[in-house]
Amino acid sequence: MVDTFAALAHGMAVAVQPLNLLYALIGVLLGTAVGVLPGIGPALTVALLLPVTYKLDPGGSLIMFAGIYYGGMYGGSTTAILINTPGESASMATALEGNKMAKAGRGGPALATAAIGSFVAGTIATIGLAFLAPWLVDFAVRFGPEDYFALMCVAFVTVSATFGDSPIRGLTSLFIGLTLGLVGIDKLTGQARLAFGIPELLDGVEVTTLAVGLFALGEALYVASRRHHTEEKLEPVRGSLWMTKEDWKRSWKPWLRGTLFGFPIGALPAGGAEIPTFLSYSTEKRLTKHPEQFGKGAIEGVAGPEAANNASAAGTLVPLLTLGLPTSATAAMMLAGFQQYGLNPGPLLFAERPELVWGLIASLFIANCMLLVLNLPLVGLWVKLLAIPQPWLYAGILVFATTGTIAAKPSVVELSMLAGFGVMGFLMRRFDFPIAPVVIGLILGPIAESQLRRAMAISLGDPLALLQSPMSATLLGVALIALVAPFVLKGLGRFKANED
Repeated sequence: MVDTFAALAHGMAVAVQPLNLLYALIGVLLGTAVGVLPGIGPALTVALLLPVTYKLDPGGSLIMFAGIYYGGMYGGSTTAILINTPGESASMATALEGNKMAKAGRGGPALATAAIGSFVAGTIATIGLAFLAPWLVDFAVRFGPEDYFALMCVAFVTVSATFGDSPIRGLTSLFIGLTLGLVGIDKLTGQARLAFGIPELLDGVEVTTLAVGLFALGEALYVASRRHHTEEKLEPVRGSLWMTKEDWKRSWKPWLRGTLFGFPIGALPAGGAEIPTFLSYSTEKRLTKHPEQFGKGAIEGVAGPEAANNASAAGTLVPLLTLGLPTSATAAMMLAGFQQYGLNPGPLLFAERPELVWGLIASLFIANCMLLVLNLPLVGLWVKLLAIPQPWLYAGILVFATTGTIAAKPSVVELSMLAGFGVMGFLMRRFDFPIAPVVIGLILGPIAESQLRRAMAISLGDPLALLQSPMSATLLGVALIALVAPFVLKGLGRFKANED
């Protein structure tokens, strides 16, 4: 514990450097802005910035990306409350009561409890991250290659099964990513794989090109294809922005309960923010002393889910930093950011670059404070962003994405791949295939392959060696259960429906 306090103090010294404070401020401003704009999430923003930041300081860039992540979680609640359109899927639960409060002239207290709850949850969860990460690192250092391969299998299955509505579609997306991960020179034999005689492909598919193509171009094409859409009605913020004594009394317990839901579930490989926000909402609905207000604008229904939402963001960083496992689309983009600078998150990063890791963790406390100061006074400014016409917005994204890719790697092949991935991203959205598993497959696939080969080399080719370690056997069992469970549950659901 003493070591953690010392490391955190060292990290704070890194985070308060003027340039890093500027990066954090840019991150939270961008994050809040993209959280407010429906359809543009933190994952898309980080993807857009990857090619632009590849020559910047790694520590500063990662602090900015983390600020975008936290800011996006804050900003999503603004549109959920004011126009009943969640900027992020994790803000869907907030929209249920928040918009009703805005229509009743209590948009100010709804925004206030969302912002303060996000601050409370984000701070507590970041403390949890600081104290849980070293313990997990000590545990992960003992992993052998077979344990790491089994852990990757758990990540592959849980991520592909939980993103989107269909596990089959999720697994299909994952296999597309794994196939793209095979492109390039085989590190063991030196042979070219799936390069088709194109020299530019010998280095493999760039994560930044794939991410920008799928997230930015794909989203722009998808929005352009949806010409017929209903106009959102913006609820003005009427009355006081401040919460009454009664609002505080009804909010503080949901903030704490939401944190207890969000942080541990966010840290799980199959976590994400949607599950804890709805769990928090249903819990508050059950525990409330004012059940008649639920469905009409209960402040507990905003306070709890928003706290769970932000706590899960810090929870997501636990497996990312300690094991190198992304459990959300934005975490996958941040992992791509690490790899852009030749850094691999995991136990060794804590030993090799402690100033970078602890500087990043300490910067989250600063980002949280910045967000609380920026969100309430500037709510009018964030609302004005909703007036930007969508054609202008997405045209700007297309220009930014293309110029960023050209700056990072000026090549006709790279631009052609960007366009191809953009069309693929559009088609995947059109037919409801999740996008995050493709990126995760490309990033983690080569790592899983190298760990499997190492395990096979150590055991002289005996595949049963993967089951000899208790840890790898347990993890592979978990992966198998996670793979089979969605299909079993779906089958049971159909069987029950036929009986009825």
